[in-house]
Amino acid sequence: MGILDKLKGLIGGNTDKVEDTIDKAADVAKDKIPDEHDDKVDMAADKAEDVVDGLDGD
Repeated sequence: MGILDKLKGLIGGNTDKVEDTIDKAADVAKDKIPDEHDDKVDMAADKAEDVVDGLDGD
């Protein structure tokens, strides 16, 4: 069992909850760093959500 299989098992049908958690983590990060980096945090969060969507879709 590879790491992707483990992630798929953990995420299961909870992609909405995982994506909400990613959004909350991004909000916390944006509160802690200068505003000039907000776009980079948003971009990283979007990519993380894309990965979660890809794991659920496989």
